[in-house]
Amino acid sequence: MMPGATQLAPLNAKTTFPAAAAAVTNPDKAMPTDSRNDSEALQIRVYYEDTDAGGVVYYANYLKYFERARTEWLRRLGINQSLLAETERRLFVVKNVEIQYRRPARLDDVLTLDTEVAHVGRASIRFEQRASRGDELLCQASVTVCCVDAESFRPVNLGSTVSSLLK
Repeated sequence: MMPGATQLAPLNAKTTFPAAAAAVTNPDKAMPTDSRNDSEALQIRVYYEDTDAGGVVYYANYLKYFERARTEWLRRLGINQSLLAETERRLFVVKNVEIQYRRPARLDDVLTLDTEVAHVGRASIRFEQRASRGDELLCQASVTVCCVDAESFRPVNLGSTVSSLLK
């Protein structure tokens, strides 16, 4: 490692599940519902491919970062989105994003992405997300995802298991 470089903790390997497994990988071991907003943040490093001609993170990449953070947050909760689509024919799609950019992130910065549930509806979830560099808030977003049928893309309820994990 180069002097002054920050070493990141290794990310968990992608867990694979048999096709017959439930969308909630193990409801008995899922995160307790009163812990749904305990922030276990995702850390990422800014790579050259993430930056624009000015040397700062291209604005649209924050949406990608927040998508990764939501996916990992749901995975820690016990919800595997691939299995949810396969077994229950439910998908999460982004319905609305409200985002505020405060400060630029640059090449090699280590960003911390925090994700919290702000509201759970019958067929939607609103997340509040923040990207920070140390204690400095760089970007924040309110993202509403809607649960839809995998074939018709029409809204459907979250399902009892997912709803109970989120409330």
